[in-house]
Amino acid sequence: MLQSFLRKWGKKVLLLAVALMLVAARGQAEGSGWALVLHLEGPLTPPMAHYLARGLRVAAAEHAALVVVVLDTPGGSVTLMEQMVQEIRNSPVPVVVYVAPRGAMAGSAGTILVLAGHWAAMAPETALGAASPVGPQGEDLGETLAKKAQQILQALVRSLAARRGPQAVQAAEDTISQARALSADEALRLGVIDFVAPSLDDLLSRLAGAHTTTAAGEGALPAHLVAAPLQPTLAESVLLPLTNPNVVFLLLGLGIQVLLIAFWHPSNWPAWFAGVSALLLAAYGLSLLPVNWVGLAFMALAFVMFALDVKATTHGALTAAGLAAFVFGALTLFNTPAALPQQRVSVPLVVGSGAAMALLSTAVVMLALRAQKRPVKTGLAQVHSLVGKRGYARTPLRPGQQGTVQVGGELWSARLAPQRRAVAPGEAVEVVAVQGMHLVVQPVASEGGEAAK
Repeated sequence: MLQSFLRKWGKKVLLLAVALMLVAARGQAEGSGWALVLHLEGPLTPPMAHYLARGLRVAAAEHAALVVVVLDTPGGSVTLMEQMVQEIRNSPVPVVVYVAPRGAMAGSAGTILVLAGHWAAMAPETALGAASPVGPQGEDLGETLAKKAQQILQALVRSLAARRGPQAVQAAEDTISQARALSADEALRLGVIDFVAPSLDDLLSRLAGAHTTTAAGEGALPAHLVAAPLQPTLAESVLLPLTNPNVVFLLLGLGIQVLLIAFWHPSNWPAWFAGVSALLLAAYGLSLLPVNWVGLAFMALAFVMFALDVKATTHGALTAAGLAAFVFGALTLFNTPAALPQQRVSVPLVVGSGAAMALLSTAVVMLALRAQKRPVKTGLAQVHSLVGKRGYARTPLRPGQQGTVQVGGELWSARLAPQRRAVAPGEAVEVVAVQGMHLVVQPVASEGGEAAK
């Protein structure tokens, strides 16, 4: 009976099982996807905007289900912010902007980036807001200019926050007009954000199956998302840290110090290359950060003093004054109204670097002074410095005839001094005078007596 059943229904059962497996596999594939994770940390910079744009292109090309922008920024250029907002709003892949980790912030322009996301989330103990426009160096704008800038930004945040309700729109406008800041819980209560998520995994689980509308149309997220971070390229890895004032400060100090060494050794091309490269990277960082140019001038003055102390006989006074100028300049280099606390140079780093550079400059001064005291050993001066030195004859030396002696590791033409006996090869001689480029020598006295005449 079983055999009869298998002959009649076995093939149909097998086909049905295969079909069910294919449907299950397709359902599992449709129910899962991957989320590309981008980390934006620090003030908004051109490399950061490039990294975001590249990530959105990769997500679209690789058919990612979601892009997660993990944000921690004090803000930055309005122009860059507008560029990044356009990238997010025109992305065919939905984007969630996530202010994290704990203690992070989305300040100033970062607030508008949060509103630009298709979803917005914050980790506990984070903040956003204080988006009032200021000048490039942190100065207050004039009344007319400030009003124009505020109106433009308020219109932008109204359009971005409109889908979140009137409370969210008002709170977003207040971050610009009143420099209002919001905690994560306040932002959630007012509808400015969609989630407070303690971790990335928790955020992805909350977004499972969520619906949204992107530039590509309406869609829903899969029921399961797997995070995959996007690593920065080599160029991005080099340029992104240049928003760190400590890195810029080290590059600036190192570059000038290496160039000072290169000035004393002009043929040392690796020192020239390293010094110029460090200064170019530092200049790029200075163009991105709020800089107090008075501080930069004092740092330049310090290195001038270090260099002058090599030539001047101040016994280190210029080096000490240069150290004071260096420390003062470094501490005020990024001390502007636009600089946040995390954009200031570390005081221990400044003091330690200043002491190290002062010690190096002192060592250079000592070597220079020692070199100045050494006798010159080139040309005629080198020949005259051989008077009183001893060597030995390489050829026979006879009165009135010229021979060869070895003195100071070199061969020289030599003649015997008047009234001196002949000298055999290998016999010790002493230089008593110089005539042109010839040495005048005499036999060295033997122990206990004078040289024979």
